Amino acid sequence: MNHHAPIGQARMTVKPALHVLLAGPRGFCAGVDRAIKIVEESLARFGAPVYVRHEIVHNKFVVQSLEAQGAIFVEELDEVPPDAPVVFSAHGVPKSVPAEAQRRNMVYVDATCPLVSKVHREAERHSAAGRHILLIGHAGHPEVIGTMGQLPPGSVTLVETAEQAETVTPPEGPLAYTTQTTLSVDDTAGIVAVLARRFPHMVGPAKESICYATTNRQAAVKAIAARAEAVVVVGAPNSSNSVRLREVAERAGCPRALMVQRGAELNLAALEGVRTLGISAGASAPEVLVEEVIARLREAFDLTLEEVVVAEENVTFKLPAILAR
Repeated sequence: MNHHAPIGQARMTVKPALHVLLAGPRGFCAGVDRAIKIVEESLARFGAPVYVRHEIVHNKFVVQSLEAQGAIFVEELDEVPPDAPVVFSAHGVPKSVPAEAQRRNMVYVDATCPLVSKVHREAERHSAAGRHILLIGHAGHPEVIGTMGQLPPGSVTLVETAEQAETVTPPEGPLAYTTQTTLSVDDTAGIVAVLARRFPHMVGPAKESICYATTNRQAAVKAIAARAEAVVVVGAPNSSNSVRLREVAERAGCPRALMVQRGAELNLAALEGVRTLGISAGASAPEVLVEEVIARLREAFDLTLEEVVVAEENVTFKLPAILAR
């Protein structure tokens, strides 16, 4: 008996079923939303080009779409012509940056996330009260550079890991700690526990410095990782909060946790045999990139989608006064 399809008639390939768990919340947070609007409003108000010091948020797709509208991204202020407006990124800047902009009489708009600014103000309060600050965060990350740059040199000691927390030797006297807003909630709790054991009089932040968006996105990834054989995080390798999401998925026991910047990067072969897939996106990744990943999956799978929502977010931040209508 001939099982071959008749000549000229394509064989119907049945796509394997794939159940997709969409983490909620995922993607843009209020601070990222506001920062992007600040660049767009600045372009509308001042006309192109508007310069932006550092990537406004850590996402190539966002940066390229703003470049197409007339934004020019630079690393330092000295790359900005004297009469051009400049926007500071959502991650925050050391005090020296606005001071230099003022010295040069530049028009500048600060897109620092208000929750990062809150960490800055708190660090200043602790310092004014005579406390040395232990900052939990990642060396070289722009947010950490910005927070350390709020205070005179030597006022802050950076602690990156629990191992470092065991050996760090801050100066004698009162201590306080604060954190980068985009860390792993679990790792940070471990580091704080070590510091609190070694320095029982250390003062903590009035309110958790890891932001609501980081916390919610990690909780949502845990919820889907427990049910999925693989998790895809949409985000950029230089985005701290996105990288943490991939780690959280892995630690929550998901056998495979991948990060992609957009749909075309997803290697479908890596998902062979996967029946349930989790998807999330970092706080700087637009939803359109999640849609790209879903479209890419549809090429190979018969999809069913399920939203797994662990928290509702309704945070919004006002634009800076210079742009307020």
